[in-house]
Amino acid sequence: MTFHDLFPILFFLCLLTLFALPLGEFMAKVFNGKRTFLTRIVGPVERVLYRVFGVNEKEEMSWKTYAFSLIIFNAIGIMGLFILQLIQGWLPFNPQKFGAVRWDTALNAAISFVTNTNWQSYSGEMTMSYFTQMAGLTVQNFLSAAVGLSSVIALIRGFIRRTAETIGNFWVDLTRSLLYVLLPLTIIWAIVLSSQGVVQTLRPSIHARTLEGREQVIALGPTASQVAIKQLGTNGGGFFNTNSAHPFESPTPLTDFMEVFGLMLLPVSLPLTFGAMLNKRRQGWAIFASMMALFLIGLAVTLWSEFQGNPILERIGIHNGINMEGKEVRFGVIHSILFAQSTTAVASGAVNSMHDSLMPLSGLVLIFNMAIGEVIFGGVGVGLIGMIIYAILTMFLAGLMIGRTPEFIGKKLEPYEMMMSVIAVLSPAVTMLLMASIAISTKIGLSSLSNAGPHGLSEVLYAYASSANNNGSAFAGLNANTLFYNLTTSFAMLVGRFSTIFPALAISGSLAKKQIIPVSTGTFPTTNMLFVMMLVGVVIVVGALTFFPALTLGPLLEHLLVQIGKTF
Repeated sequence: MTFHDLFPILFFLCLLTLFALPLGEFMAKVFNGKRTFLTRIVGPVERVLYRVFGVNEKEEMSWKTYAFSLIIFNAIGIMGLFILQLIQGWLPFNPQKFGAVRWDTALNAAISFVTNTNWQSYSGEMTMSYFTQMAGLTVQNFLSAAVGLSSVIALIRGFIRRTAETIGNFWVDLTRSLLYVLLPLTIIWAIVLSSQGVVQTLRPSIHARTLEGREQVIALGPTASQVAIKQLGTNGGGFFNTNSAHPFESPTPLTDFMEVFGLMLLPVSLPLTFGAMLNKRRQGWAIFASMMALFLIGLAVTLWSEFQGNPILERIGIHNGINMEGKEVRFGVIHSILFAQSTTAVASGAVNSMHDSLMPLSGLVLIFNMAIGEVIFGGVGVGLIGMIIYAILTMFLAGLMIGRTPEFIGKKLEPYEMMMSVIAVLSPAVTMLLMASIAISTKIGLSSLSNAGPHGLSEVLYAYASSANNNGSAFAGLNANTLFYNLTTSFAMLVGRFSTIFPALAISGSLAKKQIIPVSTGTFPTTNMLFVMMLVGVVIVVGALTFFPALTLGPLLEHLLVQIGKTF
């Protein structure tokens, strides 16, 4: 690698940070109820929606009411999307005449899109009608991202308020997430993507005749509008089966840049929103620095691994120096790895290359990114929730070391907060490992594998890391569209989503009732480099202790075997 190779990454990260700062401040104003440049345009629409749905903007909720509203909203979403897939054959905008989606696939897709996972066990252009894609999947892309954004705002309020019984109004937070943040950004992104060649049409598939005289079906559809929100909402579900590797979803390096920039934008901005809402911007930058450090460590390892090339090819005299298998030539190694690292770090699930073809150490990094709870920026809202929970664990350890009751941002951390934090960290991890162990120990689980040995184990680990941590990307090589995998990944997605959000809301409700403790000489600072290093260390150590045995038998063992010329 040369500086010429690394320059696009440096430019990307600098530009991303530059855009994240004003967006973070803007979201802080929106959720603090202050006027913004969009208020004159969006404000009347917001007020009309409140009147139509009977929402009192000034009436707030306890954390339990907030959580109950959230679960009812999501349950209705799952039911509605499930039914929509079953009746799509009778609905309009179905030029391919697709019939009902198989029930287990429909259930899996409904849970997947409502939980912001967007795991797809089906081929989009061969399964879903245009109406289902637009009225079902795209709508849930907006709503699931708004739910995540609302949840982290509710958690932040727990640190701001003192002796309060409420943490905000779910319906107000949801509405503002949609009207002020997601819709405006999506309109901009959709226009830019469609102008660069991303397909946006209701025309049916084209039947073309190839030079060999064979018929080729070229799928079309309203793609740009879905791709825009799939990235900005860290959803990741592709209109086409090959996702952003498909030339109709991302035809050029510019669209690839726009898509990876879009999937990173909101997660990178939210730590700065956190600092702005607290009026402690250095705290936001400390969380941002912790996330960026973890991101860069993983990016460095994956780039090094892919630029080493495949030693098996070297042994037979093919000295290519890099691993291009499974990557689009129009993107190359740099942009493929930047996309892969970004999509697994921010819980997007979109891909522009096939992760199954990456070198084993690269696969290890991607699995680890997801397995630690998607906290390296993470999904919209939920990623910051995860990192705040890790920060609570870090301050608990710091309190033990200095012999002082642990506190974070002026709030005392007691057994209740620690119990909720442990539940949030361990539930997705335990679910991932439990489901993977069942899959590799049963015939029905092994029957879907296309590779044996440690690579097959990596495929299974990746599938459940992706679903239990609401990422949605696929390692490929695993046929997940079976009754077993549809049901087990559905269970993992539900646990991963709600075992993170509910404890966070409970922590917020508990913290909101407490007084803010004044800073004293005994207060452990949480805005300096020591805190950043401790937070990064806790994330890595917890992840290593939890997943080291599984990763050793999977990608790490495969890496060692590839060095001596053995493949699977």
